[in-house]
Amino acid sequence: MDTLPTEVASPPPTDAITREVVDLMAHLVALFHREYEEAAAARSLTGAQAKVLALLRRGPMPMRHIAQTLSCEPSNITGIVDRLESRGFVTREADQHDRRVKLVAATDAGTAASEELRDSLNFAREPLATLAPDERAVLRDLLRRMLDGVGPAALPDRTD
Repeated sequence: MDTLPTEVASPPPTDAITREVVDLMAHLVALFHREYEEAAAARSLTGAQAKVLALLRRGPMPMRHIAQTLSCEPSNITGIVDRLESRGFVTREADQHDRRVKLVAATDAGTAASEELRDSLNFAREPLATLAPDERAVLRDLLRRMLDGVGPAALPDRTD
């Protein structure tokens, strides 16, 4: 019995500019993560705790949604939320529509800590300052367009 070879889809070819853009984005991501972790540690937060607080700027959300957005196990989120709750940064409340679902909400202290951390991040401010306002707007729009297909969880709230 003859079997036909199965075609394996190959990724689209990349050109030199695409490879360079990918490398530059990877470098920016690495810089951001390093500074983000340092800024979180300076506030006695883990990076994961800081990410949960940042996510909660969108409003209260179920713990399962937090876990999905951060690509981790719900049991990990439980521990993170426990520690944030003990510091007065978040509260847990039952969802009005489904009492089995626990919503996590940032307190005023948690929101303030998250805003302070975000305001302390300088790695992008200086490079972005070299761009004119219209260039920054074009960059923002291009990044949004790149992320449009990823889904709403990937995009931060828009504050144009």
